[in-house]
Amino acid sequence: MFHRPSFGYRLFNICNYLFLILIALLCLAPMVHVLAISFSTSSAASAGLVKLWPAQFTLASYSFILEKSQFITSFGISIKRVILGVSVSMLLSVLLAYPLSKEVKDFRFRTVYAWIFVFTILFSGGLIPWYMTIKMTGLIDSIWGLVLPGAVQVFNAILLLNFFRGLPKELEESSFIDGASHWTTLWRIYVPISMPALATIILFTFVGQWNSWFDGLMIMSTPEKYPLSTYLQSIIIKPDFAKISMIQAKHMSEISDRTTKAAQIILGSLPILIVYPFLQKYFVTGIVVGSVKE
Repeated sequence: MFHRPSFGYRLFNICNYLFLILIALLCLAPMVHVLAISFSTSSAASAGLVKLWPAQFTLASYSFILEKSQFITSFGISIKRVILGVSVSMLLSVLLAYPLSKEVKDFRFRTVYAWIFVFTILFSGGLIPWYMTIKMTGLIDSIWGLVLPGAVQVFNAILLLNFFRGLPKELEESSFIDGASHWTTLWRIYVPISMPALATIILFTFVGQWNSWFDGLMIMSTPEKYPLSTYLQSIIIKPDFAKISMIQAKHMSEISDRTTKAAQIILGSLPILIVYPFLQKYFVTGIVVGSVKE
């Protein structure tokens, strides 16, 4: 027999929804404030007139930024870094997770290798050995210096490892009966049915590569080779009036260091905001299934 929820139960649910909506709005408010500043004039931002809506609306900050060759160059370097970083990291994570997902009877030294990788999570070599290794391998001032040192993300490999171990053993056994090798089984069976875990790892790697700025500051000796996050961390607007264009000079009275930095933050966040909705449906599933092993 169907029982109608009590008034107290419905009131509790309503309060929960209102509370969660309030928390979501509080999390969204800083981003909306930065967006409003980016569309406001310098005088309005300096006077504190900008809250959650632009004051004295203008596109001058965006026009000024998009005309700066360094911003476009850094944006392109970050795109290249993300493509290379995600590709290499995903390949290595899959190749690492598959053998470590086997039982000890199938892979004798599985436990030894697993603890070696777990050790790297608990302890690091330190900043100086990290830099010396990159320098001695000739990766300084190279895009590969941003990609290869952090290509093997052990946490991501563990998520994928646990996901692989949760797959039915019958799939692998039937594949071997049909004459498939481990390589074929991995790429034809394991990878296609592991999209939730793979999408989650892709999202982690994408965000990590895009937001990383410290390694760019240490590895890239040429400022023109900075990725976008490093460029945004180091930028200080000191316009050279002898070199700015007439359009930039016209907009100088409408922009400031604060409004242009806000515009750069918004432009720098766009790729993540665009990619995340497409991977969101896999995110919770990939985290839960990849983190728990029965």
